[in-house]
Amino acid sequence: MSDSYPPAPKSQDHTNGPTERVQPADASVSVIITTFNDSHYLGDALNSVTAQSVKPQEVIIVDDGSSDDPSAVAALYPGVRIIRQSNQGLAAARNTGLRAASGRYVLFLDADDILFSKAIEANLQQFKANPSAGFVYGAYRYVDEHLNVLHVATFRPVGDDPYADFLKENCIGMHAAVLYRRQCLEAIGGFDASLRACEDYDVYLRMAQKYSIACQPKLIADYRRHDRNMSHNAPMMLATALKVLDKQKLYASSNEKWRNARRTGILSIKQYYLLEHLRRVRSVLSRGHRRGEMARQTLSMFSMAPGSFLTVGLRGGLRVAAKRRDKRTPRMGDLRRTIPFSKQFGYDRGKPLDRHYIEAFLMQNASDIKGRVLEVGDSSYTLQFGGERVATADVLNRFPGNPQTTFLGDLAGESNLPSDTFDCVVLTQTLHLVYDMQAAVRTLLRVLRPGGVLLLTVPWISPIDRGEWGDTWYWSLSPHALGRLLSEHFGSDHVSINHYGNVLSATAFLYGLAEHELTPQELDVHDRHCPVIVAGRAIKGVVA
Repeated sequence: MSDSYPPAPKSQDHTNGPTERVQPADASVSVIITTFNDSHYLGDALNSVTAQSVKPQEVIIVDDGSSDDPSAVAALYPGVRIIRQSNQGLAAARNTGLRAASGRYVLFLDADDILFSKAIEANLQQFKANPSAGFVYGAYRYVDEHLNVLHVATFRPVGDDPYADFLKENCIGMHAAVLYRRQCLEAIGGFDASLRACEDYDVYLRMAQKYSIACQPKLIADYRRHDRNMSHNAPMMLATALKVLDKQKLYASSNEKWRNARRTGILSIKQYYLLEHLRRVRSVLSRGHRRGEMARQTLSMFSMAPGSFLTVGLRGGLRVAAKRRDKRTPRMGDLRRTIPFSKQFGYDRGKPLDRHYIEAFLMQNASDIKGRVLEVGDSSYTLQFGGERVATADVLNRFPGNPQTTFLGDLAGESNLPSDTFDCVVLTQTLHLVYDMQAAVRTLLRVLRPGGVLLLTVPWISPIDRGEWGDTWYWSLSPHALGRLLSEHFGSDHVSINHYGNVLSATAFLYGLAEHELTPQELDVHDRHCPVIVAGRAIKGVVA
């Protein structure tokens, strides 16, 4: 572990426009952009910074020995400082930016990535709600080289023991989604410049030993995937990630929970990078070049993780073989039937697949389930995911008979629901049963307190209920449809939409298969073109 703050390397500091350094303020933010031969992306990154709803106090570019010309791009943005240094690696470049920063908070943005316009504002709000946090983070999306959205990365919140959570996995995955309290980052010695990669993961672990961490699922940034991503070098990433966890061996050994978490993390990291390597091999070999390099990398992966290699390699080989079979007429096997295995959504086989995704969404937004909460049907999800944060659990039903019912009525018609009352409304797989969805959403907006949160899920690909709800099963909603419906009432700035599932899980759900009949890896792929459910989070605005 690096306990001392690295000395300043030789560098050159240039500022476009005014050279006077702005003094720190309580909520001041320094944005540090590191670049190495990524000048062609730099303008996109800078545009996203200048578009922030809360402007940063300063923007510092650290050119880590590029052979292209980032200063020409930086010159187009008045006030942006650029510091040049010989190539020393990403961690050293981040330390150079940290030493130059004066803001109370610091955000690190790679030159090829993009911030959402409210990234800084959203993370400052987290610090306001969690003043003792050492750092906060949010969610992110993957985009291609031309900024076309690929998919939303699975948001992984930390629980009551963030250190144990980070030992199990890197819960964040994208550095730009993080906002640090500069004083805390400096106190742990900044980034470990001996690491070729994973310097952010190393910092998260060391910060988690000393400080609280807060998170929320609001989208903060776009992670651009392209051929030069460092993460493509799976052997180097695996070796570095294992080195990071090896640094935690002594500290984690003081606690059995942490020891187990670290063992889980080592296995998880080996399997993750082996799968990434196999995907890379498949992609590269399909283009017919770099066979020798791929062979050397594969041998390197095997030397670091022989046991995992055999397990994951066999699984990956089967998937490659399956891909090659895609061009042939597929074998339908047990699926060549016109009647599903279950006519009850899979309840008679285990947990239905849509419930797996609904619960994943609620887990990601569990911190919203607090205070006075309204749920339709019963209060099971309120109590499961809200726990001690819930003061009152109310239940709405359309007809009397359920002893948990506290309110009766129709979301789209008459009800005795009070206005401006609930801190959170949990509405899962219900809205599609209401013909007049516009009226129902107006009711949901009305009953929430200002600042209250609606957590809503609807089906996209699903069987129609063969029981009591079949006659009122009116709709399925695409991500765009749900986004537009909620935005028209809550305002687009207060709405975020996610989608869960893929062609395999959707097919399995139609056939009535259950959660345990797919692997976690199969469930964890989310295809926006083929989701099982669509989920929305909407906040009722506060009138000034």
